Parts: sequence; C-alpha cells; structure tokens
Amino acid sequence: MSESPKQLHLNAFLMSTGHHEASWRLPESDPYANTKIDHYVNLAKIAERGKLDSIFFADSPVLFGDTGRRPSGKLDPTVLLTAIAVQTERIGLIATASTSYNSPFNLARRFASVDWVSNGRVGWNIVTTAGADAARNFGLDDVPDHRLRYEKAGEFVEVATKLWDSWADDAVVADKESGVHTDPDKVRAIDHEGRFFKVAGPLNLPRSPQGYPVLVQAGSSEDGREFAARHAEAVFTAQQTIEDGLEFYTDLKRRAVVLGRDPETIKILPGIVPVIGDTEAHARKLDAELERLISPEYAKRQLARVWGIPVENLDLDSELPEDLPSEDEIQGAKSRFTLIVNLARRERLTLRQLIGRLGGGRGHHTFAGTAEQVADTIEEWFTRGAADGFNIMPAVLPSGLDRFVDEVVPILQQRGLFRTEYTETTLRGHYGLTRPENQFSAAAELVVAG
Repeated sequence: MSESPKQLHLNAFLMSTGHHEASWRLPESDPYANTKIDHYVNLAKIAERGKLDSIFFADSPVLFGDTGRRPSGKLDPTVLLTAIAVQTERIGLIATASTSYNSPFNLARRFASVDWVSNGRVGWNIVTTAGADAARNFGLDDVPDHRLRYEKAGEFVEVATKLWDSWADDAVVADKESGVHTDPDKVRAIDHEGRFFKVAGPLNLPRSPQGYPVLVQAGSSEDGREFAARHAEAVFTAQQTIEDGLEFYTDLKRRAVVLGRDPETIKILPGIVPVIGDTEAHARKLDAELERLISPEYAKRQLARVWGIPVENLDLDSELPEDLPSEDEIQGAKSRFTLIVNLARRERLTLRQLIGRLGGGRGHHTFAGTAEQVADTIEEWFTRGAADGFNIMPAVLPSGLDRFVDEVVPILQQRGLFRTEYTETTLRGHYGLTRPENQFSAAAELVVAG
C-alpha cells in the first residue's frame, strides 16, 4: 500500500482488564486490576513506549451495568490521570466528564489542575449523560431530553473556556522587587449569565500550559454531530463499516466548514477492537475463547433496559423483535442504539450472536487477525478518508496493548504512517493543534486597535 504524507493519530482507550466483557475471566487477568493504580501506570507506559498520542478513560456518574458481569468499579479518571501524569513524560491524558452532573467551575478547575500537573498533556472528553439511574444519583427523577442535554453542554463548554481564559497568559509576573506576584488587571471576572449557568469567576488557577485542555467529544447522533462540529478538536466515534466511517467523516468535516472552522483542526478517531494472533486462525481462536466466556443473560437484561422492552420479549436464539422503539423514542445513546440495531438487522444476527459481537467493543469495529492485517485495516480507513486515526481498544489488557505496540505500531512506522519518536511535548502538539488564543486578550486587542 502507498505511503501517506499525513500521519495517523492513535489513542489507547483503556478499560480495566480489557474491553471484552469476559477478559477478566482469562487465567492471565487480574480481576482486581480495575482499582489498582500500578495496573494503569503500566498501561500508560506501554502506550508511551509505542509513541501513541494519548490514553483515554471513559466514565459515568452511575454504576454501569450488572456488577456480576464484569469489574464495575471505576476510579475517578481525573484523579487517575493525575497519578499517571507524574510517572510519564509525553503520553496525552484524556478523561471523560459529564456536563449533565458537574458544575463548570469545579470541572474547569480539575482539568486545568491536571494540565498543570502533566505539563500540558490533558484532554476532556465531553459527554452528556443519559439514563434515569444517573439522574437519581443527583436528586432528579428523570433525565432531560436529548436535545436539551446538548444545549446545556454547549453552554457548559462556553463557561469552562471563559474560566480557563479568565487569566491572561502573562498575568503572573512574580516581581520580587516590586512585591507584585500577579497583575490584578490581567485576572478577570467572567460574569456569565445564561440559560443554565450563572458563574462570576475568575478561575482560581492561572491559564494552563495548553491554554485549555484538548476538547474531545464522543457521540454520533444528529445533536452530537452538530455539537462536535462546533466545539470538538477530536471526536471518538463508533463505526462498523468503512462506508459508515466515510459518511460520518465527510459529514462532520462539512459541518465544521459551514461553521467557519478548519476541518483539519478536528481529528476523527473511530474505535477498533483488535484481537491479534500469530496467524489469522490463532486470532480467531482467541476471539472464540473470549466469546465462549460471555454470560449472555447479563447482556440480554441490559439490552432490554436500553430498548425499554420486557426482557421476556427477547429470545437468545431468535433475531431481534420487529417492534423495537425508533431512534426518536430513545432518550439515551441514540447513535449507539441505531448502530447496534442496524448491525443485527444487516447481518441477520440472533440475539446470542449479537451479544457475542458486542462483547468486545459494545458496537465498535472488532477485528481478529494478524498484526499485519490489523495494520492493513487501519491504513485502509486512513488513506480512504474514513478516519484521522483510531481509538485502540484492546480486548484484553495488558497483553492486547503490548501486542499492538510491539507488533502493529512498527508496521505502521515502516509504512510512514506513524511517528517513530515524539516531536512535541503536549497533547495539542501530538494532534497538530495550535494553542488557543485567550478570548479576552483578543477582545481587548480589538478594542485598542479600534
């Protein structure tokens, strides 16, 4: 395959013992790894050895799924990344945080703090949280509708960026002779009053090394796409086929252009769950063993909850019922709902077969093959314009990440598709993004020029 002048972006999406729900049952796995910091530090160092752009942690303010199904406890990702930051040097650090159940001031402070601790390597994966279970953890009876959650998220990001910009880059002068530490004229209240938030500011922390964290978004619904085109600098998405990937990539870049943005400032990174073997047959055997260890009854109950139907309406050895709700009736993860249903309908899968397909990646593209076959798949999506890179989601950890770094990355490097050394020190640098200008300083300069 031909070389590309562009370079891939590769993130490691890390989840306890691996993305496959049965990974914790393998003899090699530590079923308590989900709460062990040494486990995650080791994974970060493996990713850094491979010169990957970042590691990424998902999160939700609710106990997710059946506790019997897989390790369910999760450390707060901003705390986790702070611990990892001091034991790594270059790898980017991305954490998920919800705009539905946080306040802009506290979250802006936490991410700015991690950016300072890491010397400019943090990113924020912005999500809106669906589900009544999460709402009840915050004294609410139910979750706001889909569009309202995204409207709130847009204002949340507006407030957070104002807070990060409330200190001018040169506000701290530390002049011992005059006795002035910080120029008070360069620390500004933001006095934000909007539909959802009223925040005075300023932030109680200077502007961080990156200006503010890289803004990441995960969601492919209509509202999610519009939000990403307006705010995101990287997009984590789930696409099953290269045709779906091409449609999403083209549509999102087009939306960005309409909004006056340079489409190259948005990196689109689908998830891929690679199961890597010495041969294709070996990889398929590993994949089959993981599928054999799935407990389908857990997944059946979860799908029934997601679809809002009685669990007795689902039969493991039949195809999906015809009377599932439409996407418009779903208030949760709309795009993931559509992806899962379309996969089952397109390939005429029984519920048991669908659960097997979802066991590794929950709707992300799964692939069992050799390191070269995985590299070929990544290169095809990249060179055909369906992705700027990938969110690598190893089915089993740490072995799956080890194999990807030691076997797939060198192939991509030999093809000229991926860096052989880090050339930048910040996550923005890895993504080829510029440091954002301070919006208040820019406004002041315009007034002076006027």
